[in-house]
Order: sequence, then C-alpha cells, then structure tokens
Amino acid sequence: METGKVILVGAGPGDPELITIKGVKSLQQADVVVYDRLANPDLLDLAPPWAEFIYVGKEPKRHRLNQDDINLLLVQKAQEGKIVVRLKGGDPFVFGRGGEECLVLAHAGIPFEIVPGVSSALAAPAYAGIPVTQRHMATSFTVVTGHTADADDPFGADWSDLPRKGTLVILMGVSHLPQIIDQLIRDGRSADTPAAVIHWATTHEQIVVQGTLTTITEKAQGVLPPAITVIGDVVSLREQIDWFRPQTLENSITLESIPTD
Repeated sequence: METGKVILVGAGPGDPELITIKGVKSLQQADVVVYDRLANPDLLDLAPPWAEFIYVGKEPKRHRLNQDDINLLLVQKAQEGKIVVRLKGGDPFVFGRGGEECLVLAHAGIPFEIVPGVSSALAAPAYAGIPVTQRHMATSFTVVTGHTADADDPFGADWSDLPRKGTLVILMGVSHLPQIIDQLIRDGRSADTPAAVIHWATTHEQIVVQGTLTTITEKAQGVLPPAITVIGDVVSLREQIDWFRPQTLENSITLESIPTD
C-alpha cells in the first residue's frame, strides 16, 4: 500500500474565515482530520463527507490524547495510505508543537506539508485594535509562551532576558498572569505600562480587558483560556483603533464563500 501524507494546517485564531485558501484546499482533500480544541469546528464542514474526524483535545490539563499518542496516530493513519490533515489553531509552528510532529513524521518516512496559519499572536491584538508595532512607539515585538510543560519553570520564558522596549505578546499566560506581571515589574518594566488581555479573539466571545501592569491582574480575574496578553505602549492606541464588534460577526463558513481557484 502506498503511504499517504500528513498536512499540518494552521486554522487561524478563531474566526473560520481567517483560514488560508491553501488550508481550505487541504481540508477538501482530507481522508482524516485530526483537530484541536482551538480549531473552529465550522472548518470541518470543508472536508469531504466521508472524512474521519478525530478530536484530540489539547485543553489545558485535559488533553484527550497526549502528544506521543497524537504523533503515533498521524503516522498510523498516513501508513494506511490516507491524506491526514492535522488542523491546529493559529499557526502550527507558533507554540503549536508542529515542529515536534514534523520531526516524528520525518523519522518515520512519512511525507508531510506545512500550511502556515494566521497566528493569534498577531490576530488577537489586531482584532482588539492594538498594532504590535507603531512608528515612534514600538519598533519591535516579542512573542513568548506563558505556560510550559517544565514543572521547574511553569510560566515559560526567561523573563529577565526579555527586551524592556517594544511590545510583548504572551500566549497561554493567563493562568500565570500574576506571577508574570510581578516578574516583569521586578525586571524593570514600568508599573504604568499599558496592558490588555484578549479572550477568544476574533470570535463572538471576544472580550478585551485593558489596564496597566499595576491593574491588569485584578481586572482580568476570571478570564479563562484561551487568552492573549499584550503589554506595551501600543495598547493605548486601542481607544482610537478599536473596530471589532463581536455581535456583528457572521461566524459561518461555506465552500461557496471561499474562492479556491
């Protein structure tokens, strides 16, 4: 039997219409779709009716399958001669463990492709009216994870080595937000630095909480994952650029609405 292949597709940050055309074409040819919690389920309608759908969870502390099992599943399905779409929220290579899966596939001799997606690191601030760069205000931005699998360093980056200028975007950090904010202030960030937490960005459920490093932890109490934290002077531009109204979003996707030629 001829070996199939695996296509790692970035589903984008939440709004299903933010998937790329190449991502749509990949789903249209899928025999199997292995998808995460953060991939909008409306995208599954783009796959053929005979496709097999396998939900692997990836919820915080509640993974339906662990990463080793997911890796094995991708290899096994491809070895059955199937086209497997690995559908991941955001972009597969931005804290999506896409690199780990590609290494496993390469070691097993499984052909694979990568379809980049719109990362929530950029889309969430944009939908909150926050540019991550702005002339004379932020000429760089840094993206870090606020959560790791390392029990000795559960909230990610080496915060003391992060740039003190520019914009800081923290993915998966809401659970450790108090510790992160305290560390940033200890390492020299001004307590008056503007900050925002964006929950379920680009969807009907988007909520934006805005404050400063002094106030954001209290203001964001009760905000659950998924959420993106943005820290820097650019957050102050939100009052002028805020454009997205979640209640007006038509959160649906059809084959007819997407040009694929």
